[in-house]
Amino acid sequence: MTEPRKFRGLRLVLVAGAIAWLMSGIAFAGDLHKAIEMIMQANKKASASQKRIDKMSEDSSELLAQYRTVLEQTESVRAYNAQVKKLLASQREEIGALENQIENATAVGREITPLMLRMVDAFSNFVELDVPFQIEERRDRAAKLHGMMDRADVADSEKFRRILEAYIIEVDFGRNIEAYEGTIEKNGGKLTVNFLRVGRITFVYLTLDESEAGVWNQEKRAWEVLPGEYRSSIKKGIRIARKYTGSDLIRLPISAPEVTK
Repeated sequence: MTEPRKFRGLRLVLVAGAIAWLMSGIAFAGDLHKAIEMIMQANKKASASQKRIDKMSEDSSELLAQYRTVLEQTESVRAYNAQVKKLLASQREEIGALENQIENATAVGREITPLMLRMVDAFSNFVELDVPFQIEERRDRAAKLHGMMDRADVADSEKFRRILEAYIIEVDFGRNIEAYEGTIEKNGGKLTVNFLRVGRITFVYLTLDESEAGVWNQEKRAWEVLPGEYRSSIKKGIRIARKYTGSDLIRLPISAPEVTK
């Protein structure tokens, strides 16, 4: 049976429309795929950009932390430099004061050296003119003072201290008593005796066998033999000086002081 022409034309239209619809669907699917790919690529780019932004943010944070650290260090350095400036100023003042002290010390040294030389000479003369007790020891002390004055390695302050020390020792001799063994010249020889010194008011001796006693005559600068009555007193004085017995009154010869007119 033959299909009517109008139905045949309608079917052709429907087939053509279906084909067109299928073709448009295919085209749409291709565009959608491309769009999805574009979105995915955009997402990838956005993710990469975000990573770069995060990295830049981290770098910025690190740089900010470093900047703050450097800023703190700078402030510390400024404070330290300010303190150093104060210290330098103080040190300059101290150096100036020390230089003044050195200049003054040099001037004092120039003035005190002649004085010390005179003191040493006076000490030596005094020892030679004084009562001759412990004479070798005192002469040696005077000689050491003379030698010290020629030494450059001994400061002026130390020289002056030693001179004063020697003078103090001499002063103490006049305030104490002592007994010691020594020798005197007798008949062209040496005679061993026990000496007794009471300050500087008397200087006597007693022979070891206690057979003779004598006293130093400062005016004549010679020994004089004493009467036998003094021997026991001198013996007792020697025992007192050596702390063998307690203090007691003893009778000793004393030279009368000279009267100056």
